[in-house]
Amino acid sequence: MRLIIVSGRSGSGKSTALDVLEDNGYYCIDNLPAGLLPQLAENALINTELQQPKVAVSIDARNLPSHLSRFPELLEDARARHIQCDVLYLDADEDTLLKRFSETRRRHPLTNQNRSLAEAIRVESELLGPIADLADLKIDTTNLNLYQLRDSIKLRLLNQPEPGTAFLVESFGFKRGMPVDADLVFDVRCLPNPYWKPELREHSGLEQPVIDYLAAQPDVEEMFQDISSYLLKWLPRFAASNRAYVTIAIGCTGGHHRSVYITERLGQLLQPTLKNVQVRHRDL
Repeated sequence: MRLIIVSGRSGSGKSTALDVLEDNGYYCIDNLPAGLLPQLAENALINTELQQPKVAVSIDARNLPSHLSRFPELLEDARARHIQCDVLYLDADEDTLLKRFSETRRRHPLTNQNRSLAEAIRVESELLGPIADLADLKIDTTNLNLYQLRDSIKLRLLNQPEPGTAFLVESFGFKRGMPVDADLVFDVRCLPNPYWKPELREHSGLEQPVIDYLAAQPDVEEMFQDISSYLLKWLPRFAASNRAYVTIAIGCTGGHHRSVYITERLGQLLQPTLKNVQVRHRDL
């Protein structure tokens, strides 16, 4: 059995996550009281109608605070039943959450006459702290639209042909913000920038003119060798420590040229060595 627990602050995309999981064969429950988590796991195990039961539940700040504070022991109880439990935590920065609530005109579940929307968002972060601390996978949805979030969930949670740690090598542009869900970040902005070559500006690091240009730069090759040596040495040790997900982020200024080129090469290098390596370009 596989149980996916979806949590995160209101407005971060939990409903979208449940929709994606439901579309992919999961039995989904929204706003499950956290205290019922072990009982749900037990019932799913003995349900003879499901050969390989797949269940997803949303646990959020609508729960009783006392239940949320007990989440670590409730999760341990569920896992003690030999159930594969993945905790997905979605979040976005405060300004983005405020904007989303203003645009949809929905009421935040923790607002009242004495608590503003901004205060409710901060209180919610504190209440969900025990879940966030135990998350196997965190996704920052600040810069993701609906379709990008759906693709990210499919890539990270559902595209796991092999057991063990899922590695994501992701390119990004610093001008759109650093991915807060990254475990390792490498800054390649010191490398020669194809953007300043008019004939290369409109191409990306996936296209041959940019590939040829960067491949001919000694600094680029030196940077690639240093990063790849580090990853080849240490990523297997991340896997040995039973980490479910590891994100390696490669950043340049715009996320179109240098970071894309390095990310593609790293993916090609790591895929034969590690079981589950995925490549994503955030800002293309």
